[in-house]
Amino acid sequence: MTPGRRSSTFTRLLRHGFTDASAAERLLDSAELAAVRDDPVLLEALGATADPDLALHGLVRLLEAQPGPTARRELLDTLIAAKPLRDRLLGVLGASAALADHLARHPRDWEALVTYEPRDLHPGVAEFERGLAEAGDPVSLRVAYRRCLLSIAARDVCGTTDVAETAAELADLATATLRAALALAESAAPSDAARCRLAVIAMGKCGGHELNYVSDVDVIFVGEAAGEADEAEALRSATKLASHMMRICSETTVEGSIWPVDANLRPEGRNGPLVRTLSSHLAYYQRWAKTWEFQALLKARPVAGDLDLGAEYVAALEPLVWKAAERENFVVDVQKMRRRVVENIPAAEIDRELKLGPGGLRDVEFAVQLLQLVHGRADASLRSGTTLDALHALASGGYVGREDAARLDEAYRFLRSMEHRIQLYRLRRTHLVPEDEADLRRLGRSLGLRTDPVAELTREWKRHAGVVRRLHEKLFYRPLLDAVAQLAPGETRLSAEAARERLVALGYTDPAAALRHLEALASGVTRKAAIQRTLLPVLLGWFADSADPDAGLLNFRKVSDALGKTPWYLRLLRDEGAAAENLARVLSAGRLAPDLLMRAPEAVALLGDGDGGGLEPRGRGPLEQEILAAAGRADNAEDGVRAARGVRRRELFRTAAADIVDSYGTETKPAEADQGALVDRVGAAVSDLTAATLAGTLRAVVRDGWGATLPTRFAVIGMGRFGGHELGYGSDADVVFVHEPQEGVDEREAADAANKVVAEMRRLLQIPSADPPLLIDADLRPEGKSGPLVRTLKSYEAYYRRWSLVWESQALLRAEPVAGDEELGRRFVELIDPLRYPARGLGEDAVREIRRLKARMESERLPRGADPKLHTKLGPGGLSDVEWTVQLLQLRHGWTEPGLRTTRTRAALAAAEAAGLLGAEEAGILDEAWVLATRVRNAVMLVRGRAGDTFPTESRELAAVGRYLGYGDGHAGDMLDAYRRTARRARAVVEELFYGA
Repeated sequence: MTPGRRSSTFTRLLRHGFTDASAAERLLDSAELAAVRDDPVLLEALGATADPDLALHGLVRLLEAQPGPTARRELLDTLIAAKPLRDRLLGVLGASAALADHLARHPRDWEALVTYEPRDLHPGVAEFERGLAEAGDPVSLRVAYRRCLLSIAARDVCGTTDVAETAAELADLATATLRAALALAESAAPSDAARCRLAVIAMGKCGGHELNYVSDVDVIFVGEAAGEADEAEALRSATKLASHMMRICSETTVEGSIWPVDANLRPEGRNGPLVRTLSSHLAYYQRWAKTWEFQALLKARPVAGDLDLGAEYVAALEPLVWKAAERENFVVDVQKMRRRVVENIPAAEIDRELKLGPGGLRDVEFAVQLLQLVHGRADASLRSGTTLDALHALASGGYVGREDAARLDEAYRFLRSMEHRIQLYRLRRTHLVPEDEADLRRLGRSLGLRTDPVAELTREWKRHAGVVRRLHEKLFYRPLLDAVAQLAPGETRLSAEAARERLVALGYTDPAAALRHLEALASGVTRKAAIQRTLLPVLLGWFADSADPDAGLLNFRKVSDALGKTPWYLRLLRDEGAAAENLARVLSAGRLAPDLLMRAPEAVALLGDGDGGGLEPRGRGPLEQEILAAAGRADNAEDGVRAARGVRRRELFRTAAADIVDSYGTETKPAEADQGALVDRVGAAVSDLTAATLAGTLRAVVRDGWGATLPTRFAVIGMGRFGGHELGYGSDADVVFVHEPQEGVDEREAADAANKVVAEMRRLLQIPSADPPLLIDADLRPEGKSGPLVRTLKSYEAYYRRWSLVWESQALLRAEPVAGDEELGRRFVELIDPLRYPARGLGEDAVREIRRLKARMESERLPRGADPKLHTKLGPGGLSDVEWTVQLLQLRHGWTEPGLRTTRTRAALAAAEAAGLLGAEEAGILDEAWVLATRVRNAVMLVRGRAGDTFPTESRELAAVGRYLGYGDGHAGDMLDAYRRTARRARAVVEELFYGA
């Protein structure tokens, strides 16, 4: 061969899609192809396949396997002369290395592709049964099965059949194969066969007439006694036959296996008997079955064995399937199923998962099946086991928008085609898109993408997955809007009853009210209504993910009514990715955040991800600066404090919204895993906000009453949780007040001024208004409620020197200046440090007194009727237990351990561990308990809108607390068990460290 000719052939091969032109040239020069190597027809046909290199290699192997020159010439002559065979055979060889292997082992099976009659284009079960009829053992059954599979693949790759028809043919071939396998099992045990009636019910994709190339074939077996046979004996015989049939299909032989037969969808799964009588099946489904088991029965279809018995089985169970939506736990089950189970998919594979990944096949199948369960009980036209047929019926009945259904149909067909071609290559069960460039190229070309197969495939795959992801939720919700809004011509309206049923199925307890809200929001032809119709399908899905969807929708209507005419509101929700989902989470998570928002709906701007400040907490400095400026602009103290309280309300909303979003997670950001970080963020934000509010209030009161200078220097000292930077949403501000007369000012005048400041601050911060009040609690002052509200620094010094009790030293552990004269606050801290960190620690008498006080508090202060084990503050292992334990360590060792000189519980606990005062395990147990109890209190306030130390008793409120803490629907009991377990472990540590047990 001349170099020039070689170069010409080489170029031609590249032009026809070969990637290894040198290897292709060598194969074309082989003796087997010598007669046709220059035939342009062959090269054109090879170039039209998914992988020309693979097709040519497979062809040479097939020619080499022919029994002699005559057979080889017959194959080549037919190949060149008959275009149907050429397209079919080379198409299969270019798409499936596994079927090329089969042809090399069985070189005459290519003849199955020669016939091209109309009756061969769409064979059914009968045709496949004829194709398997001569198989007399498991090995020959495999060979015959692959021969039939060869013809299905040929029609598929040539485009003779579409993906739905191919899936149906694969299901029909599986039906014929199950019948042949059962016949082999019966011929091996005729006495067992005579003793029983055995029906094989196909489930899953086989039952739905939409099987993959390689898939488990899901089945359920039903058995009955034949004639007068004993039932127990008959069931044993039926079980032997069923087991043998499964082995015939599943076991590996010299010809490989066919596919696994999976009977785990049967009652009780792998723990239940393989074969049951019809009455036993019926009893199980009537009493024990879960919602997903009825969902599985949507696809039940008798395929082999006693078909009359199979028909009886379907007829008996069908009424139960269509009543599943009326079951007590249907809503909870549906909400569990709606959340995609992707935890078991390795992180490296989730983006390649065609079936289970986001926007995958399971999304479409689940959505269709759920809508069938909800609406199929009243509309028999929806009762198809085939996904695409059911989707078409849903669209025809108005249960799904026609345009949405068409786009979903297109996406599903594309994704199933990808799945088919991926499996066809090696005939292996997989749903992962390959990573290798050559595999992607072959896959893209097999789907008709020829210009840049890899890039085009990736683009089309992502586009279709995106369509599925977006429409998955809209499929449920858009028709609900169509039911209350004007429809496009030709669209069928979802009936009011059907809309009600769907809302109930999705967790709405008052569907009539929900429909009224939807009508108010989405009706009309205004631009506002049009945007709402775009937003609501997704928002309704997010509401349904919460513990109280009805509240979420109602709150959204209230916010929309308040801001509907504001041009930026709907634009924010439509255009800023995070805003709409954040709003949905916040509005449906409980009462506190929506109540704060309703008082100033413009705060919804904080939920965006633009320049509105977002949900990041603001520090003490910026907050104080803003509040002082607002108070300074006011005409009087009341207006100044009103402005300060307005800022506080907005910032409380920011903190609550951020806490909810971080606790729930979003579609783009998982929930915060570090529970302690969530607690610390809330505690710091609310404490900083309270301090800034008090500073602004103090400034407003002083300016209004005395002008620039108060007759006395004045400081506010934070105590308790406030001083510890651990305030929750419902916490009062525990403080003590200290003053010192200005030089030359009479002490009585100074004391009067200080008392007036305190009285006015407390009054103004509690005036009824749209803003939540800030309660000031000064009961931790010397002498408690009996003592003066304000003392001078000298008075504190005298009192503490003479009268101070050990509980007051303990309370002072958390004292920290928060507002007013900084220098006076610093001197107050210098005064109390020797009390709270006593030299050489506490004496034994003081330790016994603290223990006695703690024991008395436990017995006297727990509310009547409260469950101590679930009381987060005073119960065993609760906040009080952990805090008193930590504070005892501070009192005893703070004089030698600088790290213990902090007002913060968690920081002191960490310092105690670092100092070796307790072990890492003990510190971890106490920290976990304190964080969990604090989270529960925050959750109760967020959910109920009022403070509480115990778990709610109302089921929806309890579920909402559970969602905040990371528990899914139906797991409130697990949450309570986890709390008790955590508190019990903490109490054991407290008994040892605090009580010395």
